[in-house]
Amino acid sequence: MREIAIVGRALASTSHPVMAQIIPMRYCNLSCAYCNEYDKVSEPVPLEEMVRRIDHLGRLGTSIITISGGEPLTHPQLDDVIRRMRKTGALAGIITNGYLLNQERIERLNRAGLDHMQISIDNVDPDDVSKKSLKVLDKKLQMLAQFAEFHVNINSVVGGGIRNPNDALVIGRRALELGFTSTIGIIHDGDGQLKPLKPDEARVYFEMRRMRKRNYSRFNQFQEAIAQGRPNDWRCRAGSRYLYICEDGLVHYCSQQRGSPGIPIADYTREHVKREFLTAKSCAPNCTISCVHQVSHIDHWRAPQTSTVSPGSGGELVQIQSGG
Repeated sequence: MREIAIVGRALASTSHPVMAQIIPMRYCNLSCAYCNEYDKVSEPVPLEEMVRRIDHLGRLGTSIITISGGEPLTHPQLDDVIRRMRKTGALAGIITNGYLLNQERIERLNRAGLDHMQISIDNVDPDDVSKKSLKVLDKKLQMLAQFAEFHVNINSVVGGGIRNPNDALVIGRRALELGFTSTIGIIHDGDGQLKPLKPDEARVYFEMRRMRKRNYSRFNQFQEAIAQGRPNDWRCRAGSRYLYICEDGLVHYCSQQRGSPGIPIADYTREHVKREFLTAKSCAPNCTISCVHQVSHIDHWRAPQTSTVSPGSGGELVQIQSGG
């Protein structure tokens, strides 16, 4: 019912963010070869500052707040962060590698009020590209199935150096077997040059699409064009309906477009939200950021964008992530 209310409110008004992704720390306990969103030295953002940033998201009327990283489970006061998110009235989510989960941690997340968790699992057995493997995480998934009171989505991937595309099918079937939802993402390099999936990768991708359970992260038809190497024609609402708040407290269009607009969340106003709603982003046709596509889909039918900005693009690998 809360998810239905979020969509209804978003359809009724364009003056508030639907989703914000906020970073409580950039440090991660893993080092996946395709990821450019972590380091090994950063300290966690202090709780007092996280509370201020979350309250600013509440001031803007944000409907969904998702914690990402780095690895958010390494933040020592994560439970308090989640409680503050819920206090604003937002739906609270987290994107994690799952390594630090145990029964006690899951029960703490229940008590904190977590609504949604996504775990990305890249392969069945760990390799030099990723250690986020079903073999390592399966016991964690069993604990989640037994103890979690929040929704769990398992995201698998194809492309970008993942050696065995069929691993995604194994991961997806295991997720459904445990009662979770399952999605699939595509890893591409971040230079804006989309390439079609190889035939075996495309076969796995479309088979996964057919077998997944439905959830509120369902607006991802754009991935079919990406899978075939085609650009998408859409209106990106980043900076308006979707906000990315980095560990420094700055608002960016997304994790791959840091610096635009680069305004502190403390100074972000509804006027910024309205401006960015009407601003076309030159990177949009080749964008692979699932959260932005999904949120922007709500408004695809209205408000043609009347100004244009050309944010810079990175050269590292980027991953589509469903649900955040």
